[in-house]
Amino acid sequence: MQPTKEDCFIVEGKLALPYQYFAGRTGSRFLIALRDEKKIRGIRCEKCNKVFVPPRSTCERCFSDISQSWVDLEDTGTVTGFTVVRYEEPYQPTKPPYILALIKLDGADTPIAHIIKDIPLTEMKLGLKVKAVFAEKTTSTIMDIDHFRPQEDG
Repeated sequence: MQPTKEDCFIVEGKLALPYQYFAGRTGSRFLIALRDEKKIRGIRCEKCNKVFVPPRSTCERCFSDISQSWVDLEDTGTVTGFTVVRYEEPYQPTKPPYILALIKLDGADTPIAHIIKDIPLTEMKLGLKVKAVFAEKTTSTIMDIDHFRPQEDG
């Protein structure tokens, strides 16, 4: 049966879809370490020797269970990609414009997405060395890392 024009209608308006995300056992351990110890932890695959952050319970290469192979990572890293967010939405963690970057932490093989502050938008570049700045007030979210800032030389 094919739908006809008479079967369709349009409702104008906006729809709010509030939701909660369950981090799971692995994600929860990651967030608890951020919140309670101000440490960034990843998971290493013993077969592939690849370190994942944010952590996951299964290796994406060999599908091994890696849920118990935790490693502490440095709070420093390198920007591998970035964009400048210039639009405002209610769910954003900070007021635009701001820099959202992919950061490959020292000791990790996968990048993590986070905010870069303390640098003019026009001076942002790939390869920038950055350091995590932990939030004073914790939220039990990835925002327990408040942002990353450029590393000082030396």
